Amino acid sequence: MEYIVEFKGNRRQAYSAPDDLSVEVGKYVIVQAERGEDMGKVTRKAVPADIQEGVEIQKIIRLAAPNDLERLKFNRQKEEESFNECLKFIEKHQLKMKLVDVEYQYDCNKITFYFTAEKRVDFRELVKDLAATFRTRIELRQIGVRDEAKRLGGYGVCGKQQCCSCFLPEFKTISTQMARMQNLALNPQKISGNCGRLLCCLRYEQEYYESVVPDYPPLGCQCLFQNMAGLVEKCDIFKQKITLRLENEGQRIISLDEFKRAVKRGQFRITERPKPEKFEGEDQELGMISD
Repeated sequence: MEYIVEFKGNRRQAYSAPDDLSVEVGKYVIVQAERGEDMGKVTRKAVPADIQEGVEIQKIIRLAAPNDLERLKFNRQKEEESFNECLKFIEKHQLKMKLVDVEYQYDCNKITFYFTAEKRVDFRELVKDLAATFRTRIELRQIGVRDEAKRLGGYGVCGKQQCCSCFLPEFKTISTQMARMQNLALNPQKISGNCGRLLCCLRYEQEYYESVVPDYPPLGCQCLFQNMAGLVEKCDIFKQKITLRLENEGQRIISLDEFKRAVKRGQFRITERPKPEKFEGEDQELGMISD
């Protein structure tokens, strides 16, 4: 039986349990790790989608004992001390990097320092200082701002816990075109997450929008409907309604079927397409996110 085990920083991985080991969700277990052992919490049973083809699944060795939990608390305290110590070395070497988190492997055979930086960082001298100080294997891992938000956790503008911290297994590309297609205001404060990048949830309904939006006229376009000049004010894809502002009639709401019939009969024609709204900072590649 395979289980998903969660570690510090919302890091999750599938592990297999021997048949003679009774594993319960919510319990801590000792698992096989690179060059040693690690400790994590069982969150759920694994499903086929959690298993990567061609990747060897590590094993759950045993259930955690009370002394293991005490060791975990001790490691968390050491992580805080190591974080402050590493900050001193970063300042010493004047490195342009932001230290995000420190994670001790359960058996202390490895310490991982997570950081962000705008460019590649030569941290060879930093590694030497850390190795001499802690006398164990040191790993410095550069991560993106989205990974930083995932590790640190938090709540989104929706009031719920960040998707990346809860369930998202990987980050996918998100573009401002998705926000445009969903008729969202291109306000960075409203469509950006805690990481400063576009919200991951913009992708959730994108497939549906891609399938239905082509059936509707562009929002804000100038048009000619039944020989009357007008403007497309609103497209409600859920109620299949289109709101037009006509020069001689005022507002008129038509159904999608009525719109399609008008197009087929030549009674609807676009005279001027709207200029796309620009997202603040889009020229600086904030519009296309793929960390």
